[in-house]
Amino acid sequence: MRTLFFSVILVCVALPVHAQQTRPIKAKNSYCWSGPQMERFMSFLQAHAPKKPDDLPPLIAGIAPHADYRHAGRVYYPLFQKISSPEVVIFGVTHRAIREKLGQPQDKLILDAYVDWPGPYGNVEVSPLREYLKKHLDPQYYTVNNDAHRMDHSIEGLLPFLQYGRRDVRITPVMVTAMSFDTMDTVSAKLAKVLTGYMKEKHLEPGKDVFFLISADANHYGKEFNNTFFGEGAEAHGKGAGHDRHLVDTYLQGPISIKKLKDLSSQLWGEDFKSYGDVVWCGQYTIPFGLLTVHHLMETWAPEKQLTGKRFLYGDSYSDGVLPADETGLGTASPPSLERWVGFFSAGYYLRNGAPGGQ
Repeated sequence: MRTLFFSVILVCVALPVHAQQTRPIKAKNSYCWSGPQMERFMSFLQAHAPKKPDDLPPLIAGIAPHADYRHAGRVYYPLFQKISSPEVVIFGVTHRAIREKLGQPQDKLILDAYVDWPGPYGNVEVSPLREYLKKHLDPQYYTVNNDAHRMDHSIEGLLPFLQYGRRDVRITPVMVTAMSFDTMDTVSAKLAKVLTGYMKEKHLEPGKDVFFLISADANHYGKEFNNTFFGEGAEAHGKGAGHDRHLVDTYLQGPISIKKLKDLSSQLWGEDFKSYGDVVWCGQYTIPFGLLTVHHLMETWAPEKQLTGKRFLYGDSYSDGVLPADETGLGTASPPSLERWVGFFSAGYYLRNGAPGGQ
């Protein structure tokens, strides 16, 4: 009886450890977590979403939303039609609520220690690159925190689309905290150097073997977000969505340079990097940091090439409403409203011939 008693205790103690092997799902109703559900949603998008742009060179990086699929699914779609790499580095948002719970971390990347992450077709394996980063990146530039990754949804929302495209996809999840632009430039350059070392050791090519994916939504508008810069009502919505498009088209299309990314940051941030400007983008850190990393990587990898971007699609939760995909069983975080709306977009990045725009 005593042996049985202690055996039960050991099993009960072991269960929580085992449960942490796979990163748990946070947003169960916002994304597709079974194969049949993802198949139904993709069938809907194939019939109703824009086709992939075929006139671009192979992509090496992209920006994708993480808003609910019922709101933003058609905006995800064109980018993920162009991703086929077996490894994906994902730059995830550390949302404001998470930053508050974590004590407002800054100047660091947040890595995880989960064995794998959930996906609709089985668990998604974490790439060996993550442990390589922990070994080769200076510890002052990163921390490891499973709770941070568990609480935030910005990375998990991209996994069903990635795994639909490649059942064997492996990921390296990287959350980005608040940083000044100078710190971003320094940390991203250090990260790019480590990434270059890993890829050369493994004989991997950017885009073909490793893709760099940035998770970001655009403006979060309304009193709930303490953001009524353009006023209220339909006219304010038109101005806010138009301003989103202006920022994307001005700073995230065409040749990408450090100056362009710094100028974008000045638009997204307020008095300093810890506040907001005229818009509340949850990609205020992931976008400049992710693109800086790719820019620095390409400076070494293909110095004769120019990193170049193209916006695929922009939408917002009020204009787009809720996609009529009831058969998927997907839910939404909130009904469409002029009082509370979120913008989102997708963009792809590729190399073209020409002198890089470093500054």
